[in-house]
Amino acid sequence: MYQRTTRSATAAALFALALSACGGGAAEQEEAPAEEAAAEATAADGFEITDPWIKAVSQEEGMTGVFGEISNTSGSEMTIVAAEADGADTVELHEVSMEGTDATMSEVEGGFVIPAGETYTLEPGGYHIMLMQLTQDLEAGNELTVTVEFADGSTASFDAAIRPYTGANEDYDGGEGEDAGGMEGMEGEDGGGSGDGYGDE
Repeated sequence: MYQRTTRSATAAALFALALSACGGGAAEQEEAPAEEAAAEATAADGFEITDPWIKAVSQEEGMTGVFGEISNTSGSEMTIVAAEADGADTVELHEVSMEGTDATMSEVEGGFVIPAGETYTLEPGGYHIMLMQLTQDLEAGNELTVTVEFADGSTASFDAAIRPYTGANEDYDGGEGEDAGGMEGMEGEDGGGSGDGYGDE
C-alpha cells in the first residue's frame, strides 16, 4: 500500500513537471514573436506627418520648403537624417536662426531629432525640408512625393500639397506686417538680399 502510494505520488509529480515544461515552452513560444516584432520595428513605423505642404514656386525660382507637423508615435527617439523629393535634385534639412534682425538659414547638423511620443514642427521661419535645384514648376493644387530617411536606414514617404503662400515676406529692417519675423531678407543660404528664402529671389 505504501509502495503503491509512493509510486502514484512519483508519477503525479513527474506528470506535473511534464505539464510545467510544456507550459513553459508555450510561453516562450508566445514571447518569441513579440521579441522578434520589436526587433524588426523601424523608426519609419513610428513616423506620422500632419498637413504636409510645400510653397508653390516656379522652377526658375530655384528653391522652396516642405512644412508640416511630424509625430513620433513610437517608444523610441527617431532621427530624420536625409530626404528626397520628386522635382528637386537637392534636398536638405534646414533651420532658420535669428541673430538680432538677421536671419540665417543653414543645414541642420545631425538631422531632425524627435523624442518618443513627441512632435516636431516644420514651418516657415523655422525647421523645414529645403527643396533646391528644382526640375519642374511646383504649381498650386498639385502634390509632390517626399521621402525621409531615418538614422536606422528605414524610410517613409508622404504626399505634400503644393499651396500658394504669401506670408513670410516682411522686411527684417523694421517690417511690421502681420507675418513679421518671416523669411524676408534671406537670399540663398546666408541671408542678405531679398526674397523669403523659399524661391523668391
